[in-house]
Amino acid sequence: MQAVDRLKQLLDPDRLAIAGSLVAGPRSTDDLLAVTGLDRRRALVAIGDLRAAGLVVEDDADGATDTDTDTDTDTDTALDRGRGIVGRDRVATRHGSASLHRLDDRALQDIASALAETELPMDPVIGFGMDDDEREVLARFFSGRTLVEVPSSRSKRLIVLERLALEFDVGRRYPEREVNSILGGFHPDWSALRRHLVDEGMLDRERNVYWRSGGRVPGIFRG
Repeated sequence: MQAVDRLKQLLDPDRLAIAGSLVAGPRSTDDLLAVTGLDRRRALVAIGDLRAAGLVVEDDADGATDTDTDTDTDTDTALDRGRGIVGRDRVATRHGSASLHRLDDRALQDIASALAETELPMDPVIGFGMDDDEREVLARFFSGRTLVEVPSSRSKRLIVLERLALEFDVGRRYPEREVNSILGGFHPDWSALRRHLVDEGMLDRERNVYWRSGGRVPGIFRG
């Protein structure tokens, strides 16, 4: 199961309730029923699905971990899997302790790493106000709405700066902290972007106040 598909398991309210309850630490099945308020059948199905997705594991009374990564998400299968959990709980309880469910930290770290390595296409809003050739250049430097790299080539950097300049309204004055906030939404080195915009004549400044002094205006394209 791919990382995104595993995370989609949390879109279900019952699974999300179970997972949210486990954030505080391991819990027994009875504890989860009490905390979430779910009836037994719904809780068992949710636990079974989360175990199948590898998001939740079960530690038995001896501290051994039981994982279940069956990819069959049929409700009856998940319910059977959940009933098996309760059956083991009851046996363990008779011996003085019950199995505990917990979030699999390693699995969550693996999912986060996989998502971090996934390259998102440029968000269409980044192409706003730009022509087709410029959008093609922007797509090489933006992932989603994040500028992943400031181009070293001046010609390409100018295209990026032209787009960033569109975030500033003509005729409005911006305090430096607001400029930093706007540019920081695209790239962590907002000071370099601010400097480039000033150096290229797209922003002007005086006493830590900035305003648009160049670049295009939305809806007006250069031929």
